[in-house]
Amino acid sequence: MNDIRRTFLWVIFGFSMVLLWDQWQVYNGHKATFFPAPTAATAEKPIAASSASKDVPVATVPNSGVNLAAGPSQVPVSANAPVATPRERVEVATDVLKLSFDTEGGSLVRSEFLKFGELADSQKPFVLLDESKARVYLAQTGLIGGPFASHKTPMNFTGERELKAGQNELILTFESADTGGLKLVKTYTLTRGSYALKVSHKVVNTGSVAANPQLYVQLVRDGNKPEGESSFYMTFTGPAVYTDAKKFQKLEFSDIEKSKAEFEKTTQQGYVAMVQHYFASAWLLPENTSRENFARKVDTNLYAVGMITPFNEVAPGQSKTMDVTLFVGPQEEKMLEALAPGLELVKDYGWLTVLAKPLYWLLDRLFSFLQNWGWAIVALVFLLKLAFYWLNAKAYSSMAKMKAINPRIMEMRERLKDNPQQMQQEMMRIYREEKVNPMGGCFPIMVQIPVFIALYWVLLSSVEMRNAPWIAWIQDLSAPDPYFILPVVMTLSTMLQTALNPAPPDPMQAKLMWFMPLIFSVMFFFFPAGLVLYWITNNILSIAQQWVINTRMGVPPQFNLPKFN
Repeated sequence: MNDIRRTFLWVIFGFSMVLLWDQWQVYNGHKATFFPAPTAATAEKPIAASSASKDVPVATVPNSGVNLAAGPSQVPVSANAPVATPRERVEVATDVLKLSFDTEGGSLVRSEFLKFGELADSQKPFVLLDESKARVYLAQTGLIGGPFASHKTPMNFTGERELKAGQNELILTFESADTGGLKLVKTYTLTRGSYALKVSHKVVNTGSVAANPQLYVQLVRDGNKPEGESSFYMTFTGPAVYTDAKKFQKLEFSDIEKSKAEFEKTTQQGYVAMVQHYFASAWLLPENTSRENFARKVDTNLYAVGMITPFNEVAPGQSKTMDVTLFVGPQEEKMLEALAPGLELVKDYGWLTVLAKPLYWLLDRLFSFLQNWGWAIVALVFLLKLAFYWLNAKAYSSMAKMKAINPRIMEMRERLKDNPQQMQQEMMRIYREEKVNPMGGCFPIMVQIPVFIALYWVLLSSVEMRNAPWIAWIQDLSAPDPYFILPVVMTLSTMLQTALNPAPPDPMQAKLMWFMPLIFSVMFFFFPAGLVLYWITNNILSIAQQWVINTRMGVPPQFNLPKFN
Protein backbone atom coordinates (compact mmCIF):
# COMPACT_ATOMS: atom_id res chain seq x y z
CA MET A 1 0.00 0.00 0.00
CA ASN A 2 2.89 2.39 0.55
CA ASP A 3 2.91 4.96 -2.22
CA ILE A 4 0.59 3.28 -4.73
CA ARG A 5 0.54 6.58 -6.59
CA ARG A 6 4.16 6.27 -7.70
CA THR A 7 3.69 2.65 -8.65
CA PHE A 8 0.94 3.66 -11.06
CA LEU A 9 3.13 6.33 -12.63
CA TRP A 10 6.08 3.97 -13.06
CA VAL A 11 3.82 1.38 -14.64
CA ILE A 12 2.78 4.03 -17.18
CA PHE A 13 6.41 4.94 -17.87
CA GLY A 14 7.40 1.30 -18.14
CA PHE A 15 4.58 0.47 -20.51
CA SER A 16 5.56 3.43 -22.70
CA MET A 17 9.10 2.12 -22.87
CA VAL A 18 7.89 -1.35 -23.88
CA LEU A 19 5.76 0.13 -26.68
CA LEU A 20 8.64 2.22 -27.97
CA TRP A 21 11.00 -0.74 -27.92
CA ASP A 22 8.43 -2.85 -29.75
CA GLN A 23 8.05 -0.26 -32.48
CA TRP A 24 11.80 0.03 -32.77
CA GLN A 25 11.98 -3.69 -33.46
CA VAL A 26 9.15 -3.49 -36.00
CA TYR A 27 10.83 -0.74 -37.93
CA ASN A 28 14.36 -2.05 -37.55
CA GLY A 29 15.90 -2.43 -40.98
CA HIS A 30 14.07 0.52 -42.50
CA LYS A 31 15.96 3.70 -43.15
CA ALA A 32 14.96 5.98 -40.30
CA THR A 33 17.21 8.10 -38.11
CA PHE A 34 19.79 5.38 -37.60
CA PHE A 35 18.76 2.47 -39.85
CA PRO A 36 19.13 2.19 -43.63
CA ALA A 37 15.92 1.59 -45.60
CA PRO A 38 15.60 -1.29 -48.04
CA THR A 39 15.25 -0.20 -51.64
CA ALA A 40 11.95 -0.56 -53.42
CA ALA A 41 11.32 -3.94 -54.98
CA THR A 42 12.08 -4.54 -58.64
CA ALA A 43 10.46 -7.89 -59.19
CA GLU A 44 9.99 -8.84 -62.83
CA LYS A 45 7.16 -11.35 -62.77
CA PRO A 46 3.54 -10.14 -63.03
CA ILE A 47 1.08 -10.80 -60.22
CA ALA A 48 -2.36 -12.22 -60.98
CA ALA A 49 -5.25 -9.88 -60.32
CA SER A 50 -7.37 -10.42 -57.24
CA SER A 51 -11.14 -10.33 -57.37
CA ALA A 52 -11.08 -6.83 -55.95
CA SER A 53 -8.95 -5.51 -58.78
CA LYS A 54 -11.71 -5.72 -61.39
CA ASP A 55 -9.04 -6.49 -63.99
CA VAL A 56 -7.20 -3.21 -63.66
CA PRO A 57 -4.57 -3.27 -66.44
CA VAL A 58 -0.88 -4.04 -66.04
CA ALA A 59 1.46 -1.08 -65.73
CA THR A 60 5.22 -1.34 -65.64
CA VAL A 61 7.42 1.29 -64.07
CA PRO A 62 9.88 2.52 -66.69
CA ASN A 63 13.44 1.27 -66.20
CA SER A 64 12.51 -0.85 -63.19
CA GLY A 65 10.23 -3.64 -64.36
CA VAL A 66 7.83 -3.25 -61.43
CA ASN A 67 4.27 -4.33 -62.23
CA LEU A 68 1.83 -1.80 -60.85
CA ALA A 69 -1.39 -3.77 -61.31
CA ALA A 70 -2.51 -6.94 -62.97
CA GLY A 71 -5.19 -7.56 -65.59
CA PRO A 72 -5.85 -8.05 -69.30
CA SER A 73 -3.32 -6.99 -71.91
CA GLN A 74 -3.90 -3.89 -73.98
CA VAL A 75 -5.86 -3.95 -77.23
CA PRO A 76 -3.84 -2.48 -80.14
CA VAL A 77 -4.84 0.94 -81.40
CA SER A 78 -7.09 0.77 -84.47
CA ALA A 79 -5.54 1.36 -87.88
CA ASN A 80 -7.24 4.71 -88.48
CA ALA A 81 -6.40 6.15 -85.06
CA PRO A 82 -3.94 9.05 -84.77
CA VAL A 83 -0.40 7.99 -83.88
CA ALA A 84 0.57 8.88 -80.32
CA THR A 85 3.63 11.04 -79.78
CA PRO A 86 6.74 9.37 -78.31
CA ARG A 87 6.54 8.70 -74.60
CA GLU A 88 7.83 11.58 -72.47
CA ARG A 89 7.79 13.10 -69.02
CA VAL A 90 5.80 16.31 -68.89
CA GLU A 91 7.05 18.65 -66.15
CA VAL A 92 4.76 21.46 -65.03
CA ALA A 93 4.93 23.97 -62.18
CA THR A 94 2.62 26.20 -60.17
CA ASP A 95 3.51 28.48 -57.27
CA VAL A 96 3.38 25.54 -54.79
CA LEU A 97 3.89 22.39 -56.88
CA LYS A 98 6.29 20.98 -59.41
CA LEU A 99 4.77 17.88 -61.03
CA SER A 100 5.85 15.27 -63.56
CA PHE A 101 3.32 13.39 -65.70
CA ASP A 102 3.94 10.35 -67.89
CA THR A 103 2.31 10.43 -71.32
CA GLU A 104 1.80 6.68 -70.87
CA GLY A 105 -1.63 6.85 -69.29
CA GLY A 106 -1.30 10.50 -68.25
CA SER A 107 -0.27 9.35 -64.76
CA LEU A 108 1.21 11.61 -62.09
CA VAL A 109 4.63 10.13 -61.34
CA ARG A 110 6.43 12.80 -59.29
CA SER A 111 5.45 15.68 -57.02
CA GLU A 112 7.66 18.30 -55.39
CA PHE A 113 6.42 20.77 -52.78
CA LEU A 114 8.08 24.12 -53.38
CA LYS A 115 7.21 25.47 -49.91
CA PHE A 116 8.42 22.43 -47.95
CA GLY A 117 12.03 21.31 -47.88
CA GLU A 118 13.58 17.89 -47.43
CA LEU A 119 14.62 17.01 -43.87
CA ALA A 120 18.27 16.56 -44.85
CA ASP A 121 18.37 19.73 -46.97
CA SER A 122 15.63 22.32 -46.51
CA GLN A 123 16.71 24.04 -49.76
CA LYS A 124 15.57 21.04 -51.81
CA PRO A 125 11.78 20.74 -52.37
CA PHE A 126 10.20 17.78 -50.59
CA VAL A 127 9.35 14.90 -52.94
CA LEU A 128 6.22 12.84 -52.18
CA LEU A 129 5.19 10.97 -55.33
CA ASP A 130 8.16 9.51 -57.15
CA GLU A 131 9.16 6.83 -59.63
CA SER A 132 12.75 5.75 -59.17
CA LYS A 133 14.87 2.78 -58.19
CA ALA A 134 14.63 3.79 -54.52
CA ARG A 135 10.94 4.64 -54.38
CA VAL A 136 7.62 3.98 -56.15
CA TYR A 137 4.61 6.17 -55.39
CA LEU A 138 2.20 7.02 -58.24
CA ALA A 139 -1.32 8.30 -58.95
CA GLN A 140 -3.09 6.55 -61.83
CA THR A 141 -6.49 6.42 -63.52
CA GLY A 142 -8.03 4.57 -66.47
CA LEU A 143 -11.00 2.66 -67.82
CA ILE A 144 -12.02 -0.97 -67.34
CA GLY A 145 -14.98 -3.06 -68.44
CA GLY A 146 -13.53 -3.60 -71.90
CA PRO A 147 -10.35 -3.13 -73.96
CA PHE A 148 -10.33 0.59 -73.16
CA ALA A 149 -7.65 3.18 -72.37
CA SER A 150 -5.80 2.52 -69.11
CA HIS A 151 -2.81 4.01 -67.35
CA LYS A 152 -0.68 2.01 -69.83
CA THR A 153 -2.19 3.59 -72.92
CA PRO A 154 -0.03 6.11 -74.86
CA MET A 155 -1.55 9.59 -74.82
CA ASN A 156 -0.93 12.92 -76.53
CA PHE A 157 -0.24 15.93 -74.30
CA THR A 158 -1.40 19.49 -74.93
CA GLY A 159 -1.25 22.50 -72.65
CA GLU A 160 1.13 24.93 -71.00
CA ARG A 161 3.80 23.82 -68.57
CA GLU A 162 4.05 26.72 -66.16
CA LEU A 163 1.60 28.88 -64.24
CA LYS A 164 2.47 32.40 -65.36
CA ALA A 165 2.14 35.62 -63.39
CA GLY A 166 -1.47 36.76 -63.27
CA GLN A 167 -2.68 33.31 -64.30
CA ASN A 168 -4.89 31.43 -61.82
CA GLU A 169 -5.21 28.04 -63.55
CA LEU A 170 -2.98 25.71 -65.50
CA ILE A 171 -4.77 23.18 -67.75
CA LEU A 172 -3.13 19.99 -69.00
CA THR A 173 -4.80 17.56 -71.41
CA PHE A 174 -3.87 13.95 -72.15
CA GLU A 175 -5.82 12.31 -74.99
CA SER A 176 -5.74 8.65 -75.96
CA ALA A 177 -6.25 7.22 -79.40
CA ASP A 178 -9.40 5.26 -80.26
CA THR A 179 -9.04 2.23 -77.99
CA GLY A 180 -11.74 -0.43 -78.08
CA GLY A 181 -14.20 2.03 -79.61
CA LEU A 182 -13.67 4.67 -76.91
CA LYS A 183 -11.42 7.69 -76.63
CA LEU A 184 -10.36 8.91 -73.16
CA VAL A 185 -9.55 12.60 -72.67
CA LYS A 186 -7.99 13.28 -69.28
CA THR A 187 -7.76 16.95 -68.23
CA TYR A 188 -5.89 18.17 -65.14
CA THR A 189 -6.68 21.63 -63.79
CA LEU A 190 -4.07 23.04 -61.40
CA THR A 191 -5.00 26.11 -59.36
CA ARG A 192 -2.72 28.75 -57.88
CA GLY A 193 -1.94 28.07 -54.21
CA SER A 194 -3.73 24.71 -54.22
CA TYR A 195 -2.57 21.12 -53.71
CA ALA A 196 -5.85 19.77 -55.10
CA LEU A 197 -5.96 18.87 -58.79
CA LYS A 198 -9.28 18.65 -60.61
CA VAL A 199 -9.08 15.65 -62.97
CA SER A 200 -11.76 15.46 -65.65
CA HIS A 201 -12.29 12.16 -67.51
CA LYS A 202 -14.20 12.54 -70.77
CA VAL A 203 -15.16 9.33 -72.57
CA VAL A 204 -16.07 9.66 -76.25
CA ASN A 205 -17.73 6.69 -77.98
CA THR A 206 -16.22 6.57 -81.48
CA GLY A 207 -17.65 3.13 -82.25
CA SER A 208 -20.96 1.82 -83.50
CA VAL A 209 -22.21 0.11 -80.31
CA ALA A 210 -22.96 1.37 -76.82
CA ALA A 211 -20.26 0.88 -74.17
CA ASN A 212 -20.38 0.60 -70.37
CA PRO A 213 -16.92 1.57 -69.14
CA GLN A 214 -15.92 1.95 -65.51
CA LEU A 215 -13.44 4.49 -64.20
CA TYR A 216 -10.75 3.42 -61.73
CA VAL A 217 -8.51 5.74 -59.70
CA GLN A 218 -5.66 4.35 -57.63
CA LEU A 219 -2.59 5.22 -55.61
CA VAL A 220 0.32 2.80 -55.87
CA ARG A 221 3.14 2.85 -53.33
CA ASP A 222 5.96 0.70 -52.02
CA GLY A 223 5.74 -0.46 -48.40
CA ASN A 224 8.83 1.39 -47.09
CA LYS A 225 8.75 3.96 -44.32
CA PRO A 226 9.53 7.53 -45.47
CA GLU A 227 13.24 8.22 -45.71
CA GLY A 228 14.61 9.79 -42.54
CA GLU A 229 11.56 8.85 -40.45
CA SER A 230 12.53 8.19 -36.83
CA SER A 231 11.58 4.81 -35.40
CA PHE A 232 10.56 6.55 -32.17
CA TYR A 233 7.70 8.53 -33.74
CA MET A 234 5.36 5.55 -34.26
CA THR A 235 3.50 7.42 -37.04
CA PHE A 236 1.35 5.52 -39.54
CA THR A 237 2.45 4.90 -43.12
CA GLY A 238 0.09 3.19 -45.53
CA PRO A 239 -3.31 3.23 -47.29
CA ALA A 240 -6.51 4.49 -45.72
CA VAL A 241 -10.18 4.37 -46.68
CA TYR A 242 -12.81 6.81 -45.42
CA THR A 243 -16.56 6.15 -45.60
CA ASP A 244 -19.53 7.70 -43.81
CA ALA A 245 -20.43 4.41 -42.13
CA LYS A 246 -17.03 3.27 -40.82
CA LYS A 247 -15.15 6.58 -40.91
CA PHE A 248 -11.35 6.54 -41.14
CA GLN A 249 -9.97 3.03 -41.71
CA LYS A 250 -6.20 2.57 -41.72
CA LEU A 251 -4.86 -0.43 -43.65
CA GLU A 252 -1.51 -1.93 -42.70
CA PHE A 253 0.65 -3.12 -45.59
CA SER A 254 1.10 -6.45 -43.79
CA ASP A 255 -2.69 -6.93 -43.55
CA ILE A 256 -3.12 -6.20 -47.26
CA GLU A 257 -0.43 -8.72 -48.09
CA LYS A 258 -2.22 -11.37 -46.02
CA SER A 259 -5.65 -10.36 -47.41
CA LYS A 260 -6.71 -9.46 -43.86
CA ALA A 261 -7.32 -5.75 -44.39
CA GLU A 262 -10.84 -4.83 -43.29
CA PHE A 263 -12.62 -1.82 -44.78
CA GLU A 264 -15.97 -0.92 -46.32
CA LYS A 265 -15.96 -2.08 -49.93
CA THR A 266 -19.03 -0.35 -51.40
CA THR A 267 -20.25 3.15 -50.56
CA GLN A 268 -21.39 6.43 -52.09
CA GLN A 269 -19.19 8.78 -50.07
CA GLY A 270 -15.63 9.06 -48.88
CA TYR A 271 -12.15 8.77 -50.34
CA VAL A 272 -9.05 6.59 -50.53
CA ALA A 273 -5.63 7.85 -49.47
CA MET A 274 -1.98 7.06 -48.91
CA VAL A 275 -0.80 8.50 -45.61
CA GLN A 276 2.61 9.16 -44.10
CA HIS A 277 4.10 11.58 -41.59
CA TYR A 278 3.15 15.18 -42.49
CA PHE A 279 1.99 14.44 -46.08
CA ALA A 280 -0.73 12.52 -47.90
CA SER A 281 -2.35 11.86 -51.27
CA ALA A 282 -6.02 11.08 -51.82
CA TRP A 283 -8.56 10.44 -54.59
CA LEU A 284 -11.94 12.12 -54.05
CA LEU A 285 -15.04 11.20 -56.07
CA PRO A 286 -18.14 13.42 -56.09
CA GLU A 287 -20.53 12.85 -53.19
CA ASN A 288 -23.35 10.34 -53.75
CA THR A 289 -21.36 8.57 -56.47
CA SER A 290 -21.43 4.78 -56.27
CA ARG A 291 -17.98 3.29 -55.95
CA GLU A 292 -16.17 0.12 -54.97
CA ASN A 293 -13.10 0.52 -52.79
CA PHE A 294 -10.18 -1.85 -53.20
CA ALA A 295 -6.75 -2.44 -51.66
CA ARG A 296 -4.32 -5.12 -52.75
CA LYS A 297 -0.71 -6.14 -53.09
CA VAL A 298 0.31 -5.87 -56.75
CA ASP A 299 3.94 -6.97 -56.56
CA THR A 300 6.79 -7.53 -54.15
CA ASN A 301 6.68 -4.65 -51.64
CA LEU A 302 4.17 -2.77 -53.80
CA TYR A 303 0.57 -1.97 -52.85
CA ALA A 304 -2.44 -0.20 -54.35
CA VAL A 305 -5.55 1.44 -52.92
CA GLY A 306 -8.28 2.83 -55.12
CA MET A 307 -11.89 3.15 -56.21
CA ILE A 308 -13.94 1.94 -59.19
CA THR A 309 -17.06 3.77 -60.33
CA PRO A 310 -19.35 3.22 -63.36
CA PHE A 311 -19.69 5.68 -66.22
CA ASN A 312 -22.97 4.05 -67.18
CA GLU A 313 -23.86 3.55 -70.81
CA VAL A 314 -22.20 5.75 -73.44
CA ALA A 315 -24.10 5.62 -76.76
CA PRO A 316 -22.34 5.72 -80.15
CA GLY A 317 -21.31 9.25 -81.05
CA GLN A 318 -22.00 10.44 -77.50
CA SER A 319 -19.65 11.39 -74.63
CA LYS A 320 -19.78 11.44 -70.86
CA THR A 321 -17.56 13.24 -68.34
CA MET A 322 -16.70 12.47 -64.74
CA ASP A 323 -14.74 14.89 -62.55
CA VAL A 324 -12.63 13.65 -59.65
CA THR A 325 -10.15 15.38 -57.36
CA LEU A 326 -6.60 14.33 -56.62
CA PHE A 327 -5.04 15.80 -53.48
CA VAL A 328 -1.25 15.65 -53.17
CA GLY A 329 0.08 17.81 -50.39
CA PRO A 330 0.81 18.57 -46.74
CA GLN A 331 -1.57 17.66 -43.92
CA GLU A 332 -2.66 21.22 -43.18
CA GLU A 333 -5.83 20.69 -41.19
CA LYS A 334 -7.88 23.71 -42.30
CA MET A 335 -7.09 23.08 -45.97
CA LEU A 336 -8.07 19.40 -45.68
CA GLU A 337 -11.37 20.22 -43.94
CA ALA A 338 -12.30 22.56 -46.80
CA LEU A 339 -11.67 19.91 -49.48
CA ALA A 340 -13.87 17.03 -48.30
CA PRO A 341 -15.64 15.72 -45.18
CA GLY A 342 -13.26 13.59 -43.11
CA LEU A 343 -10.17 14.38 -45.19
CA GLU A 344 -8.55 16.09 -42.19
CA LEU A 345 -8.37 12.63 -40.56
CA VAL A 346 -5.34 11.75 -42.71
CA LYS A 347 -3.61 13.85 -40.06
CA ASP A 348 -3.92 10.98 -37.64
CA TYR A 349 -4.36 11.74 -33.93
CA GLY A 350 -5.57 8.21 -33.18
CA TRP A 351 -8.12 7.65 -30.41
CA LEU A 352 -7.41 11.09 -28.89
CA THR A 353 -8.76 13.03 -31.88
CA VAL A 354 -11.60 14.46 -29.79
CA LEU A 355 -9.00 16.16 -27.56
CA ALA A 356 -6.32 16.82 -30.19
CA LYS A 357 -8.49 18.83 -32.60
CA PRO A 358 -9.40 21.61 -30.11
CA LEU A 359 -5.77 21.69 -28.93
CA TYR A 360 -4.60 22.22 -32.51
CA TRP A 361 -7.24 24.92 -32.97
CA LEU A 362 -5.95 26.75 -29.89
CA LEU A 363 -2.32 26.31 -30.98
CA ASP A 364 -3.18 27.76 -34.39
CA ARG A 365 -4.90 30.76 -32.78
CA LEU A 366 -1.84 31.38 -30.59
CA PHE A 367 0.41 31.22 -33.66
CA SER A 368 -1.79 33.77 -35.43
CA PHE A 369 -1.09 36.13 -32.53
CA LEU A 370 2.58 35.32 -31.80
CA GLN A 371 3.76 34.47 -35.37
CA ASN A 372 6.19 31.89 -33.95
CA TRP A 373 5.33 28.22 -33.49
CA GLY A 374 7.87 27.78 -30.69
CA TRP A 375 6.39 30.54 -28.55
CA ALA A 376 2.90 29.30 -29.47
CA ILE A 377 3.86 25.91 -27.94
CA VAL A 378 5.11 27.61 -24.76
CA ALA A 379 1.92 29.68 -24.52
CA LEU A 380 -0.32 26.65 -25.07
CA VAL A 381 1.37 24.64 -22.31
CA PHE A 382 1.06 27.65 -20.01
CA LEU A 383 -2.69 27.88 -20.71
CA LEU A 384 -3.11 24.14 -20.08
CA LYS A 385 -1.26 24.36 -16.78
CA LEU A 386 -3.49 27.30 -15.87
CA ALA A 387 -6.61 25.30 -16.74
CA PHE A 388 -5.43 22.40 -14.58
CA TYR A 389 -4.08 24.59 -11.80
CA TRP A 390 -6.47 23.38 -9.08
CA LEU A 391 -6.08 19.73 -10.03
CA ASN A 392 -2.32 20.11 -9.86
CA ALA A 393 -2.64 21.98 -6.59
CA LYS A 394 -4.47 19.03 -5.05
CA ALA A 395 -1.81 16.63 -6.31
CA TYR A 396 1.08 18.74 -5.00
CA SER A 397 -0.72 19.31 -1.67
CA SER A 398 -1.02 15.56 -1.27
CA MET A 399 2.68 15.19 -2.10
CA ALA A 400 3.57 17.87 0.45
CA LYS A 401 1.62 16.01 3.16
CA MET A 402 3.33 12.78 2.21
CA LYS A 403 6.67 14.55 2.38
CA ALA A 404 5.85 15.93 5.86
CA ILE A 405 5.08 12.50 7.31
CA ASN A 406 7.84 10.72 5.42
CA PRO A 407 10.28 10.73 8.41
CA ARG A 408 7.63 8.97 10.58
CA ILE A 409 7.02 6.40 7.85
CA MET A 410 10.74 5.71 7.43
CA GLU A 411 11.25 5.32 11.19
CA MET A 412 8.24 3.00 11.47
CA ARG A 413 9.42 0.85 8.54
CA GLU A 414 12.82 0.42 10.12
CA ARG A 415 11.29 -0.42 13.51
CA LEU A 416 8.81 -2.97 12.11
CA LYS A 417 10.81 -4.36 9.21
CA ASP A 418 10.52 -7.89 10.63
CA ASN A 419 6.73 -7.67 10.95
CA PRO A 420 5.25 -6.74 7.54
CA GLN A 421 1.63 -7.16 8.63
CA GLN A 422 1.98 -4.81 11.58
CA MET A 423 3.94 -2.41 9.38
CA GLN A 424 1.00 -2.12 6.98
CA GLN A 425 -1.46 -1.61 9.82
CA GLU A 426 0.72 1.08 11.39
CA MET A 427 1.14 2.83 8.05
CA MET A 428 -2.62 2.95 7.49
CA ARG A 429 -3.05 4.35 11.01
CA ILE A 430 -0.60 7.16 10.30
CA TYR A 431 -2.39 7.97 7.04
CA ARG A 432 -5.73 8.16 8.88
CA GLU A 433 -4.38 10.34 11.68
CA GLU A 434 -2.70 12.75 9.29
CA LYS A 435 -5.63 12.66 6.82
CA VAL A 436 -3.35 11.67 3.97
CA ASN A 437 -4.62 9.75 0.95
CA PRO A 438 -1.77 7.89 -0.79
CA MET A 439 -3.79 8.11 -4.03
CA GLY A 440 -4.52 11.82 -3.60
CA GLY A 441 -1.63 12.89 -5.80
CA CYS A 442 -2.28 10.25 -8.44
CA PHE A 443 -5.83 10.93 -9.62
CA PRO A 444 -5.37 14.61 -10.58
CA ILE A 445 -2.30 13.67 -12.63
CA MET A 446 -4.06 10.71 -14.28
CA VAL A 447 -6.90 13.01 -15.41
CA GLN A 448 -4.41 15.24 -17.26
CA ILE A 449 -2.44 12.46 -18.98
CA PRO A 450 -4.83 12.09 -22.01
CA VAL A 451 -4.69 15.86 -22.62
CA PHE A 452 -0.91 15.98 -22.68
CA ILE A 453 -0.68 12.82 -24.81
CA ALA A 454 -3.11 14.48 -27.26
CA LEU A 455 -0.89 17.57 -27.30
CA TYR A 456 2.08 15.30 -28.01
CA TRP A 457 0.32 13.96 -31.13
CA VAL A 458 -0.70 17.47 -32.21
CA LEU A 459 2.92 18.61 -32.15
CA LEU A 460 4.21 15.41 -33.73
CA SER A 461 1.63 15.44 -36.55
CA SER A 462 1.50 19.13 -37.48
CA VAL A 463 3.35 19.83 -40.72
CA GLU A 464 3.47 23.49 -39.70
CA MET A 465 6.38 22.56 -37.41
CA ARG A 466 8.42 21.44 -40.42
CA ASN A 467 11.27 23.92 -41.09
CA ALA A 468 9.64 26.28 -38.55
CA PRO A 469 12.24 28.20 -36.47
CA TRP A 470 11.98 29.08 -32.79
CA ILE A 471 15.06 30.95 -31.51
CA ALA A 472 18.80 31.00 -32.20
CA TRP A 473 19.97 27.48 -32.98
CA ILE A 474 16.49 25.92 -33.27
CA GLN A 475 15.63 26.50 -36.92
CA ASP A 476 13.36 23.45 -37.40
CA LEU A 477 10.91 22.44 -34.68
CA SER A 478 10.22 19.14 -36.46
CA ALA A 479 13.88 18.04 -36.26
CA PRO A 480 15.95 17.06 -33.20
CA ASP A 481 18.00 19.78 -31.51
CA PRO A 482 21.29 19.75 -33.49
CA TYR A 483 23.33 20.55 -30.35
CA PHE A 484 21.19 18.53 -27.88
CA ILE A 485 20.77 21.58 -25.64
CA LEU A 486 17.00 21.17 -25.21
CA PRO A 487 17.24 17.42 -24.37
CA VAL A 488 19.90 18.17 -21.73
CA VAL A 489 17.70 20.88 -20.20
CA MET A 490 14.78 18.45 -20.35
CA THR A 491 16.80 15.80 -18.48
CA LEU A 492 17.95 18.28 -15.81
CA SER A 493 14.40 19.57 -15.27
CA THR A 494 13.13 15.99 -14.94
CA MET A 495 15.82 15.21 -12.35
CA LEU A 496 14.98 18.41 -10.42
CA GLN A 497 11.29 17.53 -10.42
CA THR A 498 12.09 14.01 -9.20
CA ALA A 499 14.32 15.38 -6.43
CA LEU A 500 11.50 17.62 -5.18
CA ASN A 501 9.09 14.68 -4.79
CA PRO A 502 8.98 12.80 -1.48
CA ALA A 503 11.29 9.81 -1.50
CA PRO A 504 9.46 6.46 -1.38
CA PRO A 505 10.05 4.51 1.83
CA ASP A 506 10.93 1.39 -0.13
CA PRO A 507 14.60 1.50 -1.32
CA MET A 508 13.81 -0.31 -4.58
CA GLN A 509 11.05 2.16 -5.39
CA ALA A 510 13.41 5.01 -4.59
CA LYS A 511 15.91 3.72 -7.16
CA LEU A 512 13.21 3.21 -9.79
CA MET A 513 12.03 6.73 -9.10
CA TRP A 514 15.34 7.95 -10.54
CA PHE A 515 16.06 5.34 -13.17
CA MET A 516 12.74 5.56 -15.03
CA PRO A 517 12.73 9.35 -15.65
CA LEU A 518 16.37 9.20 -16.76
CA ILE A 519 15.64 6.39 -19.23
CA PHE A 520 12.57 8.25 -20.42
CA SER A 521 14.65 11.42 -20.92
CA VAL A 522 17.11 9.61 -23.21
CA MET A 523 14.36 9.25 -25.84
CA PHE A 524 14.04 13.03 -26.04
CA PHE A 525 17.47 13.25 -27.64
CA PHE A 526 15.82 11.79 -30.77
CA PHE A 527 12.50 13.67 -30.57
CA PRO A 528 11.66 16.83 -32.57
CA ALA A 529 12.68 20.05 -30.86
CA GLY A 530 9.03 21.18 -30.67
CA LEU A 531 8.09 18.15 -28.56
CA VAL A 532 11.07 18.63 -26.24
CA LEU A 533 10.20 22.32 -25.85
CA TYR A 534 6.65 21.40 -24.86
CA TRP A 535 7.88 18.95 -22.20
CA ILE A 536 10.50 21.37 -20.80
CA THR A 537 7.84 24.07 -20.44
CA ASN A 538 5.54 21.63 -18.69
CA ASN A 539 8.33 20.55 -16.30
CA ILE A 540 9.37 24.10 -15.40
CA LEU A 541 5.78 25.20 -14.70
CA SER A 542 5.16 22.06 -12.63
CA ILE A 543 8.31 22.67 -10.58
CA ALA A 544 7.32 26.30 -9.95
CA GLN A 545 3.81 25.34 -8.82
CA GLN A 546 5.08 22.52 -6.61
CA TRP A 547 7.64 24.86 -5.00
CA VAL A 548 5.00 27.51 -4.23
CA ILE A 549 2.51 25.00 -2.76
CA ASN A 550 5.14 23.29 -0.57
CA THR A 551 6.24 26.67 0.79
CA ARG A 552 2.66 27.74 1.55
CA MET A 553 2.00 24.48 3.41
CA GLY A 554 5.06 24.93 5.58
CA VAL A 555 6.95 22.07 3.95
CA PRO A 556 10.22 23.65 2.77
CA PRO A 557 11.35 22.38 -0.64
CA GLN A 558 13.92 19.68 -0.08
CA PHE A 559 15.99 17.80 -2.63
CA ASN A 560 15.76 14.06 -2.11
CA LEU A 561 18.89 12.82 -3.82
CA PRO A 562 19.19 9.14 -4.76
CA LYS A 563 21.08 6.58 -2.71
CA PHE A 564 22.38 3.71 -4.83
CA ASN A 565 24.64 2.07 -2.27
